[in-house]
Amino acid sequence: MSPHFNIVLVEPEIPNNTGSIGRTCVGTGSNLHLVGKLGFDISDSAVRRAGLDYWERLNLQVHEKFEDLKPQMDPSRTFYFSKKAETGFFDAKFQLGDWFVFGKETKGLSKDLLQDVNPHNILRIPQWGPIRSLNLSNAVSIVMYEAARQTLVSSKIPELSL
Repeated sequence: MSPHFNIVLVEPEIPNNTGSIGRTCVGTGSNLHLVGKLGFDISDSAVRRAGLDYWERLNLQVHEKFEDLKPQMDPSRTFYFSKKAETGFFDAKFQLGDWFVFGKETKGLSKDLLQDVNPHNILRIPQWGPIRSLNLSNAVSIVMYEAARQTLVSSKIPELSL
């Protein structure tokens, strides 16, 4: 079965965020791609020790560099998330199989990574109030469930339980 969505985390730093995102990927039938230097260990023993009993059900791919992953991604269906984006993610029309790219917790996505991306594919999640940013796991969940609302729910996919 094709993944509903593809979540890409570029150099994630906090293991609990990645664990939570992994659980969300399993729960939504989505793939998780980890790119670059990770701020934690994802060996089998580390995952078992962390109690991630769903981890073996996660379709996980690890990539040394973003350039290694890029050939798999359809540029027109890849969305990058940045608090500096002009376009809000509520304006995007998502499709099954879309790619959602998020940066590391402390810095987000680098300017270098975003320089050749169509600005319409760089999205922000609106925030109200005096916070700098949302937690990475929360941001991924917000995006995935909006994408699910637009695609999975409307297509009445049988394995989706509400």
